[in-house]
Amino acid sequence: MIAETVCSAVAAAGLGIAAITAYRKRFLTAARIAAYSLVPLGLVMTGVVEWLANTAFSPTAWAGFGVLGLAWAMFMTTRAVERRRGGTRKERRAARAAARREAVAPTASAPSLGLGTRPAAQPATAPRAQPAEDFSDIEAILKKHGI
Repeated sequence: MIAETVCSAVAAAGLGIAAITAYRKRFLTAARIAAYSLVPLGLVMTGVVEWLANTAFSPTAWAGFGVLGLAWAMFMTTRAVERRRGGTRKERRAARAAARREAVAPTASAPSLGLGTRPAAQPATAPRAQPAEDFSDIEAILKKHGI
């Protein structure tokens, strides 16, 4: 009862401020103030304020909020542990199976290196000179712009 009265008074005061603002030819600001002022009135008319007032003084409701908070904390903790471990149980199982398959034939798909086990000696060659790059088009653009 008191909460509804306070919300209605706030709405009436806000609409009065909006009217004064509109009188001063600041219509956009007045419309914004009026919109904010109508929110408490709408909450009273829909019954949300009464529900909130009954909830605020109910020990059962506060216990329910506590249970919701506990559930949220547990959910976030399990997600953090899951990220630290590297995925869900299903993902870890798939990774272990892939590791087992790789352990059975680790070099099955590796390319052959030939007959010998040591790499052949590379013939010594003179290092090749890099071809000179042509910057004439860039120079033309820079000259065109006076740089």
